[in-house]
Amino acid sequence: MFTPITGRSVVVTGGSKGIGKGIAAVFARAGAHVLITARDEAAARRTAAEIAADEAVTGRISAIAADVSNEEDCERVALTARERHGGIDVVCANAGIFPSTPLVEMTAADLDAVLGVNLKGAILSVRACLDALTRSGNGRVIITSSITGPLTGFAGWSHYGASKAGQLGFARSAALELAEAGITVNAILPGNVLTEGVAELGDGYLKSMAASIPLGRLGTVEDVGNLALFLATDEAAFITGQTFVVDGGQVLPESLDAVAG
Repeated sequence: MFTPITGRSVVVTGGSKGIGKGIAAVFARAGAHVLITARDEAAARRTAAEIAADEAVTGRISAIAADVSNEEDCERVALTARERHGGIDVVCANAGIFPSTPLVEMTAADLDAVLGVNLKGAILSVRACLDALTRSGNGRVIITSSITGPLTGFAGWSHYGASKAGQLGFARSAALELAEAGITVNAILPGNVLTEGVAELGDGYLKSMAASIPLGRLGTVEDVGNLALFLATDEAAFITGQTFVVDGGQVLPESLDAVAG
């Protein structure tokens, strides 16, 4: 039985849909007070209302519009979390975009957009919350990276893969810098998780991906959220600078022939 995180303050960037929504819901059901961010304020508010309507939710949840690639927006998110919840205990740097762009067609603007949200956005989000995380005494930083980039590649996502690999470099160095303040920094590397964005890639993609996963299915947003919750507990206080793959064994086989069945 883990020590409850009831009443702790959690910021989830990119929390209006997909993995971020799943992380926010898991924390809210565990009794944490959650602030979700998204560039689309209406979408963020709808998600917050949907999660709050769950009878299993015991924590407060609210929303704010923010672009994590903008320094002022990140500072405003941190201020809002402190005002609403009295501080910040956990930052889930989850916001990310993954447009498919072949390298030969990629523009500097395409690159700036992906790196700005995925890499710069993660760094700015964490930096804005550092004072509150230090004061918490239970400071946790949890970054949503990906298997794509750090472990695998996918054609058309070279900028995405670079941003996700970059997040791990940030996490390891930040873990060293923040250890003295008792703040842990860890990263989750999801494989193929069934989100709205992945569903849009079509049935053919979903079937081919499920066939490449030894456990025979795509992951759920709760699979990622549950790991994030564990990393926020007191029991995970001695874990920092680490990466955790949540992919159903997807990176294990050397070919589809190696997957049983």
